[in-house]
Order: sequence, then structure tokens, then C-alpha cells
Amino acid sequence: MATNITAPDANSSSIMFITSLSIILLSLALALGLPGNSFVVWSILVQMRRRSVTALLVLNLALADLAVLLTAPFFLHFLAKGTWSFGLAGCRLCHYTCGVSMYASVLLITAMSVDRSLAVACPFISQKFRTKAVVWKVLGGIWVVSFFLAVPVIVYRQVVHKEPDREICVPIYSTLGHVAFHLLFESITGFVLPFIAIVGSYSDISRRLRATKFHRRRRTGRLVVLIILTFTAFWLPYHAVNFGEASRALGGYKIGEGSVGQRLKLARYVLIALAFLSSSLNPLLYACAGGGLLRSAGVGFVAKLLEGTGSELSTTRRGTQVQSPCNNPNSPLEPGPAETMTLSTNPTD
Repeated sequence: MATNITAPDANSSSIMFITSLSIILLSLALALGLPGNSFVVWSILVQMRRRSVTALLVLNLALADLAVLLTAPFFLHFLAKGTWSFGLAGCRLCHYTCGVSMYASVLLITAMSVDRSLAVACPFISQKFRTKAVVWKVLGGIWVVSFFLAVPVIVYRQVVHKEPDREICVPIYSTLGHVAFHLLFESITGFVLPFIAIVGSYSDISRRLRATKFHRRRRTGRLVVLIILTFTAFWLPYHAVNFGEASRALGGYKIGEGSVGQRLKLARYVLIALAFLSSSLNPLLYACAGGGLLRSAGVGFVAKLLEGTGSELSTTRRGTQVQSPCNNPNSPLEPGPAETMTLSTNPTD
């Protein structure tokens, strides 16, 4: 991430409060997220024989969350000791892991949104291309892009000696232009563009569902919406600070300069700790979306929740000719009397 909790140098009382709050939030994230996401990974890998497309997306989201949570002990050590003890390699690796995880998470959530939009708008085309072979290529592309987009974290991150016995891991920029570039690059690629795709996808879904009298509520539909809303709620404030500091850098102000700069800097420390906490909440969202499955299926509720979610809506008509809604984007998905909405049993789902 562009700037973070490893660079505290505001007034001591505020820093003590922020440090204590960050330790609490990071500890809570670690306590909840590590076993929670590990359970999700175990459920999908061990308990699911046929993994749906949604299950594979959720699996990779859990792995991304686990990756960022595994860096939390290093940041907790820094907050407790007041010095970075893991060298330049540890500094860059921890922050690069956080960057990759952030990009992977938002891209996976975007993929979920686009996938649902295509299933509603073009169910037949979606069913044709929604296979394991395609989803693995998409997942590989998401991780490759995430590793690439997080490269600036390595470029700018350095270990600085503040005192003879104190080191901190901070981003070092040669000019204010580099500050603005990094902050804007991170927020535009890691939030704004994916968020536009997400909003566009669900706006299209909402428009199409309003045009039809047929509505079908699914647990997995609620699950994807909950994941999106939670990610937005925890990351929007962080990126708002990014834009605030980038605009100040373009105006000639250094990070933390002036009263406004100090407030933005202190806010960033808490928001980053909250971002860590967001990585621990998805398993709780699965439990909420599962409803009665948690009581009926026990530890197998995640597998039951995601079972069959890779299928699209398939429409069976009396006639032999099927017209895809994609041929007319304004045509509502309104099933006739003889139509039924079924779950695909294709093993490749």
C-alpha cells in the first residue's frame, strides 16, 4: 500500500492512541480471519467434490485474504517494538503481499459481479463459456495482473534509520509527482475502475430484473452482494484518503504537512488496520448468507452454500428454437408458462 502504519511521526499522544487501536484491530483481524479463511479453504478443497465457478472464485478470495493476514504479525511486531526488525527484504515482501492481495481481492469481486451480470443478461452464452477451463484462465490472469499492478510497492518501499536503534519501513519518493502518481495509480486501478465495473454489472442486473415479473432469490446472490458491500465500506475511506493526499501532493504539500496533512496521515493508519479487518469478515458473511444451512449442515455449510452456484439459469422452451437475450439487450428475462429455471448439472460448472 502507498503509505501505511509503518511510518508514524505525528504528535506522541495521537500516535499512542492510533498505535493501540491499530494493534487491537490487527489482532482481531488475525484472530478471526486466519481460522475463518482457513476453514473456507478447507471446506472447498476437501468437502466439495464438484467445485462451481463461484466456489473457485471464493477459494481464491480466501487465499488472498489469508496472504494479507499472514503479514499481520510483522506489523504487530513493529507496532509493539516501535522499530522494523525484518530488513529491506521483509519490508518490501510484506507490503508487496498486501498490495497483491488488495488487487486480487477487488479483481475477484469484480469477476463475481461480471459473472452474475452475464448469467442474467446472456444466460445461454454464459453457460457455454462458463467452464472450468475458462475460469482457471481468468483466475490465472487475475493473479498475474495483481502481481504486476503491485510492483510500485517494491519500487518505492525503503527502510529508513530514524534513530540509532530505530528503523521504519516507509515509501520514499524523489518528487511530489511520484507521490501523486503512486497514490492515484493505486486508487484508480485498485478501486475506481473495478468499482465502476461492479456498479455497472449490478445496475444492469437490477434493470433487467425490474423488467420481468420472475424473481428468484438465491443465497449466493446475497453472498456476492454482501462481499461487495463489505469490501466497499472498508476500502472506500482508504482510497478517499489516497485521493486527498494525492491532490495535496499536486498542490505542493508533502504527506503529513500541515494540520490537514496530519489528520489524513492519522486517518490512514486506522483505515489500513480496518482494511486488514475486512480480510477476516468474508467467512462471517458466508455464515450470514448460509442461513439455516449452518444449523442443518454443520461444518459442511460452506460446501452446501456454494454447491451448484456455478450454474447459470437455463431456459427450456416448448419449441426447439431458443432466442438468447443478448440478441436484444432490452428484452426482459420473462419466462413463459412452459419455461422453468433450473440448475445446470454440467460437471464443468
